[in-house]
Amino acid sequence: MSPRTEQQFEEIRETRTKEIMDTALELFANDGYDMTSISKIATKAGISKGLLYNYFNSKEELIKTIIFSGLDNLTGFIDPNKDGVLTKEELRFFIEEFFDALEKNQHFWRLYFNLFFQPHVLKLVEKRLIVMIHTYMKMLENYFRSAGVEDPETEAIMLGAVLDGIGFHFMANTASFPLDKIKHKLIKMYA
Repeated sequence: MSPRTEQQFEEIRETRTKEIMDTALELFANDGYDMTSISKIATKAGISKGLLYNYFNSKEELIKTIIFSGLDNLTGFIDPNKDGVLTKEELRFFIEEFFDALEKNQHFWRLYFNLFFQPHVLKLVEKRLIVMIHTYMKMLENYFRSAGVEDPETEAIMLGAVLDGIGFHFMANTASFPLDKIKHKLIKMYA
């Protein structure tokens, strides 16, 4: 058997990183950040604690990576062409992707909404989260301004709050929440 190539090592590293992140995400979402230790993550991922530290320096780095990766994935849908201008079609696309992400990535969204009830954990991601939210709120505000909305800042804040509320309620009552109906109503209202 020949030695592994650099590309094979990189593929193994990417696969293992994803496995660790998926395991940690599930544990953080279900058990909470404080109740999830590095040992618990390593055990559930089927690796040693020492090996886990080859991938992540700390539990803090791990949760930051999970949160920022999930948010980067979602925010990539709000301005897909990266021109800084939100069109009606892009807003519709974002709303559809947001609802799709809620349904497909429930562990991530459970963790995300739980952050706001754990101030010491929120503090770990707060600075970048504030910058990210501010950027996209300004984009929404400009969208509503160009659409002739009387108070575009308030409208942008309201849409953000509505999306947060939908996500929170869906996480709290996944089985009976009418996600599809809400999505269509929201698209009709805003896009």
